[in-house]
Amino acid sequence: MSTITLPHRRPVLADRLTTTRWSDVVVVVAAAAFVGLLAQISVPLPHTPVPLTGQTLGVLVAGASLGTWRATASMSLYVLAGLAGVPWFHSHTSGYPGVTFGYLVGFVVAAAVMGEMSRRGLDRHVTSAVAQFVVGSLVIYLFGVSWLAYSAHLSAAQALSAGMKPFLVGDAIKALLAGALLPAAWRLGGRS
Repeated sequence: MSTITLPHRRPVLADRLTTTRWSDVVVVVAAAAFVGLLAQISVPLPHTPVPLTGQTLGVLVAGASLGTWRATASMSLYVLAGLAGVPWFHSHTSGYPGVTFGYLVGFVVAAAVMGEMSRRGLDRHVTSAVAQFVVGSLVIYLFGVSWLAYSAHLSAAQALSAGMKPFLVGDAIKALLAGALLPAAWRLGGRS
């Protein structure tokens, strides 16, 4: 006979807010709307078709706060509703975004990764939370820059220069900010 030990799955912040499936639905829709709101913080940058937005902060915070399935559901809702016509992509746009589509795919995957990392307790301490947010950002870049290179016919170096390099400082600031806020939220609410 063998014994298998499964990793301990800790609660995430949203577990403190939701007690029914209906409250889960409300949290999922609210997170999608939150990302849509932050997407309106959009600054066009020279030399890149990708604007600087608040979306990534919303995606990563939602992912870390909601846990794997709620985070995946909320970002899937955000992407699918935007593709269907809800004007909550950057600058009140909707529909197929062309060269930035990979970032949207990355949002869904990054939210799931962030949620799973939180389930493993990485959102409880500043150092591990900052690392968690860096990993989430890298997941978004993986999909976003890859799609940018493919769809705009850019070399890897050109795609990195246009789709990642201009955002590194901002994403580092977002990771530090969110990495400090999440553990603080746990301290305020009492850790589990």
